[in-house]
Amino acid sequence: MTPLSPDTARSAQRRFIPLYVYVCILVLISTATRIVLLWHADTVVEVSAFDLLRIFGTGLFFDLVAASYFCLPYMLYLTLLPQRVARWKPHVWLFLAGYLAFIYLLMVVAVAEWVFWDEFAARFNFIAVDYLIYTHEVLGNIWQSYPVGQWLALLAIPALLIGFLLRRFLAGALTHPTPFRARLWAAAPLLLVPLLAFYFVTTEMRCISPHDVANDLAGNGIYEFFAANYNNELSYGRFYAVLPHDQAMQTTRGLIGGPDARWIDEQKGGLYHQVEDPAPDRRLNVVLVSIESLGAEFLGSFGNKQDLTPYLDALADESLSFTQLYATGNRTVRGMEALALSIPPTPGQSIIKRPNNEGLFSLGYVFEDHDYDSVYVYGGYGYFDNLNYFFSNNDYRVVDRMALAKDEIHYENIWGVADEDLFTLSLREMDRSYKEGGATRPFFMHIMTASNHRPYTYPEGRIDIPSGTNRTGAVKYTDFAVGDFMKRAKEHPWFADTVFVITADHGASARGTTQIPILKYRVPLFFYAPAHVKPGRVDRLMSQIDIAPTLLGLLGWSYASKFYGHDVLKVPKSADRALVANYQTLGYMKDGRLVILQPQRKVSVTPLPPELGLPPAIGQPSDKALVDEAISLYQSASYVFGKGLLKGVYKDETHTRRHRAP
Repeated sequence: MTPLSPDTARSAQRRFIPLYVYVCILVLISTATRIVLLWHADTVVEVSAFDLLRIFGTGLFFDLVAASYFCLPYMLYLTLLPQRVARWKPHVWLFLAGYLAFIYLLMVVAVAEWVFWDEFAARFNFIAVDYLIYTHEVLGNIWQSYPVGQWLALLAIPALLIGFLLRRFLAGALTHPTPFRARLWAAAPLLLVPLLAFYFVTTEMRCISPHDVANDLAGNGIYEFFAANYNNELSYGRFYAVLPHDQAMQTTRGLIGGPDARWIDEQKGGLYHQVEDPAPDRRLNVVLVSIESLGAEFLGSFGNKQDLTPYLDALADESLSFTQLYATGNRTVRGMEALALSIPPTPGQSIIKRPNNEGLFSLGYVFEDHDYDSVYVYGGYGYFDNLNYFFSNNDYRVVDRMALAKDEIHYENIWGVADEDLFTLSLREMDRSYKEGGATRPFFMHIMTASNHRPYTYPEGRIDIPSGTNRTGAVKYTDFAVGDFMKRAKEHPWFADTVFVITADHGASARGTTQIPILKYRVPLFFYAPAHVKPGRVDRLMSQIDIAPTLLGLLGWSYASKFYGHDVLKVPKSADRALVANYQTLGYMKDGRLVILQPQRKVSVTPLPPELGLPPAIGQPSDKALVDEAISLYQSASYVFGKGLLKGVYKDETHTRRHRAP
């Protein structure tokens, strides 16, 4: 193709003026978004003037990269658009209307970024991608929590104003005579930009600071969304620090089983081992209640002065109370993963939402293997977050809000029925199980609440804080609902032989200036059974993955296990540790320090915040020893799941999953 003359080249560029203007609008809106997020009330980051220059300079780069992707359809359209169609008046008006719609879309995206930041203190990430699958719950939640209608109407005003001011300029550029060959020459370098960006630009390039907030501000929401969609499952071996496989497995076995562990099928490379308990098995009913977002900071027993949890505070005094429990993550699926599978949080998607997550060794598996009725009860629609599928394919019978008649529901919002109605449903299932199995077939019931979640609404007249006020009202209502549930449970014949386990799926607002805000990961744990569990206080550092083994230890069970957690009441204090993570950053708390593992094989060790109130370090193990332990646990967890070594192993072919969904 022969080169164009200078006049023809300049003429060809006029066809693409609408594209260049749109890029400028995108960059301006993205920069304004960055400024607004920087001044958000919850944005806490210490930056110098030089840091701000880096943030906005890097941000401009990612804005242009995002524009190269986002505007690619426009570029192709303007290149292929025949001249006679471009000059046709109805097409000109249609083009301007579409242009206006895309300006409006950029403004809507900017507001959506603010809403997402308000909820997660982060740019769009794989959570945003996941939530698009659950539009009913997520869009409903946003509609109930924010004045969306007003915002959408107001955003139309600047979009219409910009469209009105640019209409003649854009129409003149669109209709300017431009030969097809000239358009191809002009489009070639524009096409090269997104191709180069695809092969050479990564989301890690925005990481200019040790602070997540600064790095998020340096990014671009549109780019981060599509990057998250492309990379939402993170390969541990590819992105994180690793040890030789044999060393990682040997270290993990030492941490899980101790020096005298009895390993089963060790040659297969897994972590299958025998847990022995000399005490006789106690066949007690078990009710595990995981409360939505109940961070320890809300409870009076942890120092809160607002009197939000009078019942739970009283229950703490009557229970075996664990005061140093840390959630493995900051999402419900992470809590469910830890409680059901007792496995460290592998990076990227929770196992609950990954392929090949059926038939795993779960807490439900252990209970069913002991001939229990194993049930998962949820107040929302169980398809959300893949919960129904996961639990029904891992030895739980699933019951959700669909089991409630309309006249049984006092209140519901987009996430589910009010907690009191969920507990009514749960009591009904317990009565059913008790009637069918009695003492010969006890029940294990895992109940997941939903009321402590934005928009924080609940039935009126239950507490002294109006519905929909804020999270403190939702916490106080949940406390009321738990108290009411326990009061009603005491009237049932199975109560005396039931162990109640009260905990949380994760903390609230788990965000901050550090990579993992440890204080926000602390959650309560109570074991309550007046006839069987002596009240007391346990100040041992522990993880959510330790709840299942500790519970089974209280029952005195011997069982073959693939759990990573340990019975906190039986291991020495030197074994105390906790695993905490978000979707990318993996943390390991032990001996007064926090090991942080991040993509690009980054490793760091920092002291734990003194505000945690943890005991001083036991001895002085080297940082290398702690780092090796952290790497081994996370590396092996990713390995055993990926290789199918977490699958349950039945004693004979007659033991089948009775509760798998049809």
